[in-house]
Amino acid sequence: MAEKKDLSALYEFDEAVGNEFPGGLICGTDEAGRGPLAGDVFAAAVILKKGAVIDGLNDSKKLTEKKRDLLFDEIKEKSEAWCIATASVDEIEKINILNAAMLAMKRAVEGLGVKPSLVMADGNKCPDIEDTEVRSVVKGDALSASIAAASVLAKVARDRYMAEMAEKYPGYAFEKHKGYGTKLHYQMIDEHGPSEIHRMSFLKKYYDKKRFG
Repeated sequence: MAEKKDLSALYEFDEAVGNEFPGGLICGTDEAGRGPLAGDVFAAAVILKKGAVIDGLNDSKKLTEKKRDLLFDEIKEKSEAWCIATASVDEIEKINILNAAMLAMKRAVEGLGVKPSLVMADGNKCPDIEDTEVRSVVKGDALSASIAAASVLAKVARDRYMAEMAEKYPGYAFEKHKGYGTKLHYQMIDEHGPSEIHRMSFLKKYYDKKRFG
């Protein structure tokens, strides 16, 4: 019973925020892929339909891959608007991963096709979106239904992208570790060298450690 109560609080949070903007659209946004050594960073923005309830919705990190896949289409169906966007590896290297994640969130919100009254961004930083109020919500993916929904869309989209990269760059097992710094991933890097989608700034410490001990 406690778990059900916790999950209902996600919708209560959004409802309370929505009461500040009568008749307005409240958007949640989150990113996926700040930590990996390879691949683009993804973000999603979601405006849930008023009164929409998605059974089992939660912070994507607390869900199994199978559950996230099941929720992916339902979230889109029960959204007033949604958008998934990315920032490339080149952009990550040029402006750093934090700024790239903010850029991906900005792109996701601007790609909604409708203008939200408020954007709630997961974390303690938020993207700068012209003429739009944006609030950072620490641990927002565990507090807000719309941010949780965005976290699921971003995570599933990125995992599917990494599965595609596994086919494009065989030998790195991207489909298994999704680009994160696992033992297997480092073994593949040692064996094959970095690929075109590796974030070299993320690998610098690893190579420095190998070089200098």
